[in-house]
Amino acid sequence: MNRTTMFAALCATVLLSGCISLGGAEAPDQLLTLTPAVSVAAGTGADGSVANALAVQVPSVTQRLNVTRIPVTTSDSSLAYLTQAYWVEKPAQLFRNLLSETIRARGNRLVVGGGELEYAAQTQLSGQLVEMGYDATRGGVVVVYDAVLQLPGGEVRTRRFEERVSGVPAEAGAVGAALNEAANAVAGEVADWVG
Repeated sequence: MNRTTMFAALCATVLLSGCISLGGAEAPDQLLTLTPAVSVAAGTGADGSVANALAVQVPSVTQRLNVTRIPVTTSDSSLAYLTQAYWVEKPAQLFRNLLSETIRARGNRLVVGGGELEYAAQTQLSGQLVEMGYDATRGGVVVVYDAVLQLPGGEVRTRRFEERVSGVPAEAGAVGAALNEAANAVAGEVADWVG
């Protein structure tokens, strides 16, 4: 092998090392997501004015939820993360997508998202995803969302929504399914509240 060939092979190896994993941590067997219990049928449209549209914002979260892991409350002052349980993306974005789809599917509101229309809508739903995890002290999951609805004219409404599912083993599949159930229950209540 001459120097040119060896140099080319070395460069290719260096470039490829940025694209592939050469012996890092194993990928998880599965990734968890939130799936809407109700969904808009294909071909369904909606129209209306920006003044009547609702924009659903990504909720704020504390650092414990700003990761793709599922937090486990082990006591009043400590937490861990569930092993082998990973979200496909951060919980705040998953929950926002679930809220938008649920409100849209109920057919009561024109829901806009993405781009400039999201910021032009005069009715804004925002808030904080306070909890979306497993409570080991109670053996179940909990989803807590503090909603803030800003209406045209400056009126602001707030409300806390909470759903618990008990009797859930601390296993990725079971916890993921229970969190999906609880998040859908909260999204349904929020959809009824915003009208």
